Amino acid sequence: MNLRHIEILSPAAADITELPLLLSEVIAGFPSPADDYIDKTMDLNEHLISNKAATFLIRAYGDSMLDANISEGDILVVDRSKDAHNNSIIIAVVNGELTVKRIKQQNGRIYLVPENPDYSPLEITAETSFEVWGVVTYIIHKAL
Repeated sequence: MNLRHIEILSPAAADITELPLLLSEVIAGFPSPADDYIDKTMDLNEHLISNKAATFLIRAYGDSMLDANISEGDILVVDRSKDAHNNSIIIAVVNGELTVKRIKQQNGRIYLVPENPDYSPLEITAETSFEVWGVVTYIIHKAL
């Protein structure tokens, strides 16, 4: 999944929007009134962003990360202050192009691995221009 049409957004937190947070878990069965279960409110900025100064949002394009639940048009919450570890989903610049992939370390080698069998992993070599921009912490997409 290359991020061909780059749309990088900065999270705005001018206003706090608190939404009700329910105490009970939702069961995919018969509905029940939930008003009695409201515990407190939650600000999604507070929940999704741990380091505002290092966080940006970017829209994903393409289908190379479908098996990681990243679809075209999804918004990725990316934290630049987090270290990329083996199996992290990252935003990287590879040879001048932004991409989102899972980073894998194996036998002293580094690979950027797509989550779609139609695409091949890319080995990062000494000749590859490579920089990690940040770690994907959340994926925001619309329910079907």
